Amino acid sequence: MSTSTLQPLTVDSQTRVAEASSARFVAIGGSMRPNSSTYRALEVARREFEKLGIRLHILDLRQMNLPFVDGSESYEEYPDVAVLQETMRQADGIILASPEYHGSISGSLKNALDLLSFDQLEGKVFGLISVLGGETNSNTLNQMRLIVRWVRGWVIPDQIAIGRAWSAFDEQGNLKDENLQQRFQRFAQSLVTNTYKLCGIAVREH
Repeated sequence: MSTSTLQPLTVDSQTRVAEASSARFVAIGGSMRPNSSTYRALEVARREFEKLGIRLHILDLRQMNLPFVDGSESYEEYPDVAVLQETMRQADGIILASPEYHGSISGSLKNALDLLSFDQLEGKVFGLISVLGGETNSNTLNQMRLIVRWVRGWVIPDQIAIGRAWSAFDEQGNLKDENLQQRFQRFAQSLVTNTYKLCGIAVREH
């Protein structure tokens, strides 16, 4: 579906969706930095979801104790693995956000995704965000898109790359670029609309 056909949700449809609570949205950030631009980007996304009357739950890997994947079928000594898996199992729409390291996604995000299986990811709708220290490119976005396709997920056409992230936000965590802020608005709208459609949730549009 072309993103140009997406229209803002009406107030009535926002209310119905919020009351129904039949679709859950989760975001994962792949940065371990205390003052992470990746998590700043997710906070921008969260605020856009709030405008739609929808909760976006941000799963903060910095607060979780996850092991390196070793091929085990269970990690009983790491309770956060079960938290990760159950949270993702319940999600319908998922945002993956990662800084770009050496032209690819971060190791922390890849490890978290490797702790998940088709049971938690198949059939889910994904939105992708990359955060770069230099100029924007699609390397990390393409890597995440490939991973999602491999686990049989669906990626929305809208995607966001934030270049020169060290200068992209003000002191309050807001984006300085109004065009980029508008892209986040379209990104959130697209993820919500496409998730509802795939889940069979009726949403009235203008």
